[in-house]
Amino acid sequence: MMDQALHHGGHGGRGGKNRQEFSSVSSVSPVMEIFLGLTIMIVSEGATLAHVEPFWSWNTPICWTGFILFADGIVFRARGNSWLRSAPREFALLALASIPLWLVFEFYNRFIHNWYYVGLPENPIVRYFGYAWAFATISPALFEGAELVAVLRAGTSKKGSGVVFPFTAKTTPDLFFSPALPIVVGALLLAWPLVRPSPYLAAPVWLGFIFLLDPINARLGAESLTDDLRTGRADRIVNLALSGLLCGFLWELWNYWARSKWHYSVPIMENLKFFEMPLPGYLGFPAFALECFTMYVFLRAVALRLVARDQNRQLGRTIAL
Repeated sequence: MMDQALHHGGHGGRGGKNRQEFSSVSSVSPVMEIFLGLTIMIVSEGATLAHVEPFWSWNTPICWTGFILFADGIVFRARGNSWLRSAPREFALLALASIPLWLVFEFYNRFIHNWYYVGLPENPIVRYFGYAWAFATISPALFEGAELVAVLRAGTSKKGSGVVFPFTAKTTPDLFFSPALPIVVGALLLAWPLVRPSPYLAAPVWLGFIFLLDPINARLGAESLTDDLRTGRADRIVNLALSGLLCGFLWELWNYWARSKWHYSVPIMENLKFFEMPLPGYLGFPAFALECFTMYVFLRAVALRLVARDQNRQLGRTIAL
């Protein structure tokens, strides 16, 4: 299953036969998907303002689930392909991967102390289920948001404008690209908050993985923001950055009136906030979107190599027999 999902995400042609087969997994029309997603967001936020449970405590994951459906429906209606409809198995892997990817930032928060949670369920099983659901929506929301931005920027053209999906694998790595310097910079940025913890060190955390992993992605022959810039293709970067701003606004909107929520303890312009977030903090959302993309691409590239290695080993044993 992993092999099929990853292979499809990496090589599925836009509008090709495989894509049409995958798009048949859902019998719900894109208009219904859009309507359902919009309804979920409106009902959940309205119920949250009225302190109606379970929406009041679960507003963030519920609204993000609605947003993902809403954006996916719009993208599919405009392009004839989308994450949920065209690559549902890779979408599931993306959602699962989103949980440990966000836990990396929770780990760093133990050192920089930039946010904390309140109003969480007392039952640990329910609480950790809520964590998992909320964290599983982070990367899918950012990627679906980038696809939505691409559609809005390109109108209804099926050619698109540098969308995130599908991931395309290059045939050969760029063997002449030296990733040493940015990797060293990324490693230093990520080590800094661990060696000298400070609440002022959010920027190294939101930038470090881009410097560390993007050159490695290019070396592995995977998607690379560096390659995009070197070849004059900035659309994907723009789409992701704008998605970061959009999703950042929605995160703060849906969090502000929720019972189970987070507060920020960033000692920068604490008296000048938009919702819970100090205004300078919104500058971090575009970088966060780029970082999530880079981290997922790295995980995906490693998974592809492991799958290929396992297939080679299986083949070797078969021949030996």
